[in-house]
Amino acid sequence: MAICYQSPFKPITTLSLPRTHQTRKTRPCGVVVVIRCSKTQLLSTEPEPVFTSVRSFAPATVANLGPGFDFLGCAVDGLGDHVSARVDPSVHPGEVSISEISGDNAKKLSKNPLWNCAGIAAIEVMRRLGVRSVGLSLSLEKGLPLGSGLGSSAASAAAAAIAVNEIFGARLSTEELVLAGLKSEEKVSGYHADNVGPAIMGGFVLIRSYQPLELVSLKFPAEKELFFVLASPDFEAPTKKMRAALPTEIGMPHHVWNSSQAGALVAAVLQGDVEGLGRALSSDKIVEPRRAPLIPGMEAVKRAAIEGGAFGCTISGAGPTAVAITDDEARGRAIGERMVEAFMVEGKLRAEAVVRRLDRVGARLVSSIPR
Repeated sequence: MAICYQSPFKPITTLSLPRTHQTRKTRPCGVVVVIRCSKTQLLSTEPEPVFTSVRSFAPATVANLGPGFDFLGCAVDGLGDHVSARVDPSVHPGEVSISEISGDNAKKLSKNPLWNCAGIAAIEVMRRLGVRSVGLSLSLEKGLPLGSGLGSSAASAAAAAIAVNEIFGARLSTEELVLAGLKSEEKVSGYHADNVGPAIMGGFVLIRSYQPLELVSLKFPAEKELFFVLASPDFEAPTKKMRAALPTEIGMPHHVWNSSQAGALVAAVLQGDVEGLGRALSSDKIVEPRRAPLIPGMEAVKRAAIEGGAFGCTISGAGPTAVAITDDEARGRAIGERMVEAFMVEGKLRAEAVVRRLDRVGARLVSSIPR
């Protein structure tokens, strides 16, 4: 089995959902977009390809954000995966093949589309579109390491979903693309949308409900500065293994605490309160205490980040990447150096740190060749 591990509030308005990802990128400041993913029907008419080939990109994501286990996540600018899709007469009509995988740990990934997160998402998009007379070939360029806690599997799935949808004229809605990505996530790491949601939608995303799936896009004010310091050690933390470490039951005090902190985090996002965002992000009493001991040096890394001036620090997704929050890029670089040092001194792990902004766009088309 091959795996892709991989200030008071401003007014809140519910908006109708645009049909394509190209028209959903600009949102009024302070607006929350609610996406309700009801059961969808297959298109009655099979769409024709409008492009011979396309290339797409989907960003890295930070899931959980501390107290928001499985229901909060955000997209990070400048890191992610690319997928190229082309109409291929040699591929059986209605099917998908993966011709090439390049980049980080490419040899660990299967070219069998049934066991590759990009392939699974692409097949689901084809099914939803009702494509039966055209075959597609995919090329996956991995820009994210496997098992890094940066949404590697979700980035591949999101990029593939966008690429296939675009090649047929962007007929599917955002919610259908998220559901296609979830089909992939369910197979490789579990049914959770806190990576694939923001990978497709961009920005901060709250999963309000899974049955039925309902996503809330949270707008962080454009005029506010927000930087993520991502320190990634040379250590793999597969999502399934890290989920196995979680408690099956929690006490009421911890439930109340984490609920209040998750609410505070959402408020901080909408208000552009980076300091409050950092405090809430650092406050998890349920998941982080179980996972941090499994990542050598993580507790020291968190201390080093906060002592270095970060507003908060936690584990990104299932780890091992640590994510810290600041409002100053130069300070972020200094914080990153402290985090890397802590990984080496306390965890005996080599690590690299980068400073990135919030990705407000999500998965998108990069280039295309008309048919």
